[in-house]
Amino acid sequence: MVEYIKIPNKSPAFDPDWAAHGYMVEAVALFERWARAKLPSLPGATLEVVRLPGRTPVIVIDVPGEGENKVLLYGHLDKQPEMVGWTEGYGPWIPRLEGDKLYGRGGADDGYAMFGALSALMALKEQVVAHAPCVILIEACEESGSYDLPHYVDHLARRIGSPSLVVCLDSGCGNYDQLWMTTSLRGMSSGTLTVEVLDEGVHSGDASGVVPSSFRILRRLLSRLEDEETGAIRPAELYVQVPPERVAQARSASAALGNAVYTKFPLKARMSPMSEDLTELVLNRTWRPQLAVTGIDGLPAPTDAGNVLLPSTVAKLSLRLPPTLDSATAANIVRTLLEKDPPYGARVAFEPESNAVGWHAPALSPWLQRSLTRASETVFGAPPAYMGGGGTIPFMAMLGEKFPRAQFVVTGVLGPHSNAHGPNEFLHIPTGKRVSIVIAQVLADHHAQEGRC
Repeated sequence: MVEYIKIPNKSPAFDPDWAAHGYMVEAVALFERWARAKLPSLPGATLEVVRLPGRTPVIVIDVPGEGENKVLLYGHLDKQPEMVGWTEGYGPWIPRLEGDKLYGRGGADDGYAMFGALSALMALKEQVVAHAPCVILIEACEESGSYDLPHYVDHLARRIGSPSLVVCLDSGCGNYDQLWMTTSLRGMSSGTLTVEVLDEGVHSGDASGVVPSSFRILRRLLSRLEDEETGAIRPAELYVQVPPERVAQARSASAALGNAVYTKFPLKARMSPMSEDLTELVLNRTWRPQLAVTGIDGLPAPTDAGNVLLPSTVAKLSLRLPPTLDSATAANIVRTLLEKDPPYGARVAFEPESNAVGWHAPALSPWLQRSLTRASETVFGAPPAYMGGGGTIPFMAMLGEKFPRAQFVVTGVLGPHSNAHGPNEFLHIPTGKRVSIVIAQVLADHHAQEGRC
């Protein structure tokens, strides 16, 4: 993991020249060397690095097992970009081990996944505990939306088969004290909103009061989409009815977390969350649409800003969507809302850039619920918790559609302050180990219940 963190293998969306730079090849080679060294302890296991023309590679590890049902275990090895704000002496490509935490980009998100999955299988073999045939699939463009993955899933269809259990280790945990199961993932619709009022900038003393500010028009347009007082999204069509069981799980999760629902974020002193109701905060983060403006163009840096009324303002919008809302439909709603009747006749355009489909987990089979409870209580000393995820894993929606009868175990190690995608990302090593033990238990129970059917 230390050597892996040193490799700046950014996802293709952030490094279009990834093939020429060679960092992805280096990361794949590191994973391959480690895994091949372990395969002798799993007789019959094979590893292949598959490279379709023009696409990022995938690592496929086949581990023989007993029975007809297969298990698919998923992870990825591509990384988010550097991001500013790392504490002095820390950095995205500088592995730093402090106590239980290994700092650096990609360790928790989610370079640990292959190591954890293979270690779980080796532990079962060492203890002579049976499991089903398993396929470990590690992709290299998840952080870019997994656009290569459907092609590999089709290419590998015979090897993957129709798994009865899918394990994804790319999710988060509410704390490091119990197992956290992700029950849903939000979708996303992002795009660029452009407001143009002039062909070129003009003296603000001459034009202000005559020419409307492009920034003010941008604010008015965003108010059509979001209530600036509460942060609530205005169009009713962008909401769904939250399933009652998810509301109940949100209530239980908020009770388990307490104020950690919001204190896990590095809030400034005296800064308060959007609501005092912890359950509402959990539901906001998992089942309700929320807007973030993630980029602004057309505005000079303050040190370079003269007294000029600017010709245009451009904003990058990221709208998180309820898990079961169609993202393409949402994008059309947003575009129509923002472009119709532009104030003052300004030139307004919203260009959707990417849509990600949300995911809602099927109900847990009784055997799996018992297995997760047993594993969490044994390994963590506490029962498991269930909560939706605020982010998006496109792979899950695709697999949910492709394998509608499969059971899903979606979990991970991204807990409080682990800061995936941001500065000072870290892997909480004890949680990584415990999650690996949980997966071993689930694989054992999965095979055992097949024998009872």
